[in-house]
Amino acid sequence: MGDETGAQLDLLSGLSGVDPASRDPSPGAAAADGPGSDPQHQLAVPSPGPVSLPTGASSPAPAPTPLAPGTLLIVDTETTGLDPEQDQCLEVGAILFDVASRAVLAQQSFLLPVERNPAESINRIPAAVSCLNQPWRPALSYLQALLDATDVVVAHNASFDRQWFGRSPLPEISHPWLCTMEDIRWPSERQLRSRPSVRDLALAYEIPVWAAHRALTDCVYIAEVFRRCEDLESLLIAGLEPRRLMRACVSYHDRQLARDAGFRWNDPVKGSWTRRLSDRDIAALDFAVEPIEMGGMPESG
Repeated sequence: MGDETGAQLDLLSGLSGVDPASRDPSPGAAAADGPGSDPQHQLAVPSPGPVSLPTGASSPAPAPTPLAPGTLLIVDTETTGLDPEQDQCLEVGAILFDVASRAVLAQQSFLLPVERNPAESINRIPAAVSCLNQPWRPALSYLQALLDATDVVVAHNASFDRQWFGRSPLPEISHPWLCTMEDIRWPSERQLRSRPSVRDLALAYEIPVWAAHRALTDCVYIAEVFRRCEDLESLLIAGLEPRRLMRACVSYHDRQLARDAGFRWNDPVKGSWTRRLSDRDIAALDFAVEPIEMGGMPESG
């Protein structure tokens, strides 16, 4: 029996790398070295090494880099007034634009018949001309085909143009909208105001301005600006980031800071300087802002 016990201890020693004789089954074996203790009988504690993840586990993947839209539908409208509840859209212009090639793929402009046009002095479209024979119904079908081919709808002052769609006879638009006046932060070297007009934007990119207040003309200006933008993809990605309506926390004496940053007074919130901002926009400001609560929830879009 003694020889068998010795063989078993030798086997355990080979498997564990620890001298079986050093294993002390008594409760005091775990105590720290005391007077007279034999350091050779103390178990070596390995130093902690790197922790390995379980098989199949992985670190959280980084957020995917946003991609720029492939196609844009640049749209503009001319209307008989400012209120879609009382007024009508009488002209639509649209350009389908390919981002990668900076190329115009298709364009369209057509009139919608109206009985009167109180805004004729602005858009120069007599109501009688809008009622002349022209294929506006097939034009609406083609507009829908252009919408089906695009990723994002673009407009200058998009909050105005988008309110006319979904009202007969114009189709409803479910695509994301991008505003070239509010959402895109144009390069500082262009020396543009924070909310530039179409005319100023075109001139900043050395595009001749030959007419105004016709739908297709304004679309052409935006398409030509995009064609000249080397960093268009970056501008589009940043412009499509989520935005919230924010109030500028500035005193009366510092109100120029808000004005220079594109905030508007009394619009849409009375007694406040407000603007829709992304987190990127907020981080770039020189003053504090706070979200506007709409019905108990911050307004976002």
